[in-house]
This record gives sequence, C-alpha cells and structure tokens, in this order.
Amino acid sequence: MDDAALRDLLRRHAGLIHKIAYAYCRDATDREDVIQEIAVQLWRSRDRYDPRFRETTWIYRIALNVAISFHRRERRHRGGEPLDEHLLVVEPVEPGDDVRLLLGCIDALAPLDKALVLLYLDGNDHGSIAEVLGISTSNVGTKLGRIKQRLRAALAAAAHPPEESHGAR
Repeated sequence: MDDAALRDLLRRHAGLIHKIAYAYCRDATDREDVIQEIAVQLWRSRDRYDPRFRETTWIYRIALNVAISFHRRERRHRGGEPLDEHLLVVEPVEPGDDVRLLLGCIDALAPLDKALVLLYLDGNDHGSIAEVLGISTSNVGTKLGRIKQRLRAALAAAAHPPEESHGAR
C-alpha cells in the first residue's frame, strides 16, 4: 500500500479509529496520542496489508493492539489495580440513564472483553471478530455469552438496588 492509499484509508476510517481510541482513553490528550500511534503503526505495517482481506479487519487489529497496550501501560504507570473481571460494580441510576449505565459497564470490562464488545456492537460477525482478536469463532460465542450475562447482571443490580433493612419484619 503506498502513502496516498494509506492517507485515503485513514480518512475513510477515521471514525473507526477515533471510536477505538475513545473506548480505551477518556483523557483527550491520551486519546490523541493513541490515534497518532495507531496511524504510525498502520503506516509501519502498510506493506504487510493483504488486500484479499477486509481493510477494517486490518485496522481493527492494529488499532485495538495499540489501544490495549496503551491502556495497560497507563494502568501500570498510574499504579491502578486491574479490574475484577467477574464483578461489575455500578451505582444505582435514575430511569433514562440506561445508555450511560451500559457504557459504564462496558468500560469496566477487561481490555480484550471490551474489544470483543466493540467489534460486536459494530456489527461484525463471529468469524470477523475471531480473525481480529486471534481467537476461535466458538470462543467468540462463548466469551460473548458470558459478557452478556455479566452485563445483564450488572444492569439488573443497578436497576434494583438492594433495599436497606430498617429492622422491621
């Protein structure tokens, strides 16, 4: 792929690149750094792109690798503890906050689980997701099912918080 073709590809898929960067970086400066690093990595690997495969698969794979690596570096640098993958703790919300709650639950997922959800929500089939993440198609289905269960449980817990006992029976 020559430089002009890469520039065109970056222009056509800028939304995808920005979406991935936003999923892993809430800070605007960090997000811009990740977007730049994705562009650099795409440029460095442009000669390895195989046109027999979809451009978006190649972009997803590189962009997710860059974003996840950045997320892990930042977590180590800032001394953050990894999230417990099996517990999604969310605050109770008011009606109408469903989207914000769901996004918060997705944001609390482990980086690879978040990547899987991102690919799924973008309408990719299990085969495409497997190709991007380097896992089997059946593993995609299994992981997705487990993630959906965890998200449902977290959403249900937020919608119906346990009532405090006041000693009355």
